[in-house]
Amino acid sequence: MEAKNINTTIYVANMEELDEKDRQLVEAAIEATKSSYAPYSHFNVGAAVRLDNGVVIPGCNQENAAFGVTICAERTALFAAGAQYPDAKVEAIAIAARNADGLLDEPIPPCGTCRQAMVETEKRSGNKLHILLYGRKHVYIIEGIGALLPLTFSDEQL
Repeated sequence: MEAKNINTTIYVANMEELDEKDRQLVEAAIEATKSSYAPYSHFNVGAAVRLDNGVVIPGCNQENAAFGVTICAERTALFAAGAQYPDAKVEAIAIAARNADGLLDEPIPPCGTCRQAMVETEKRSGNKLHILLYGRKHVYIIEGIGALLPLTFSDEQL
């Protein structure tokens, strides 16, 4: 048996270290947490995607008593972008979350389902996503979904 190591690079920055476009995208994700509908978990997640045409599309989680029909903020933003701007490429996504105590100190990563949707977004656009995960203490900057989901499943396996 052989062990295989998979390495990931994640940059850690303060909000002040982000360029203006990234700071605005993170702020849009933070703002989107306020539109979240999370009456069951009380865990409000916001996301925002930036398209190659400069448009920023927000998204937020939407819960339902039948939990299977709940949708995450990341997919809400990605799917809204695809529906409204089908020819535009998604360049970046920012994700933020708050609970009853306020914005989280540490960044939260996307769930597995959202990671898979991000794989498809990258495949569709032909470019790596610039991913920003916000926490009050710092922001994680990740270049490409492969850093969060190194063994991806795509149409190449079909």
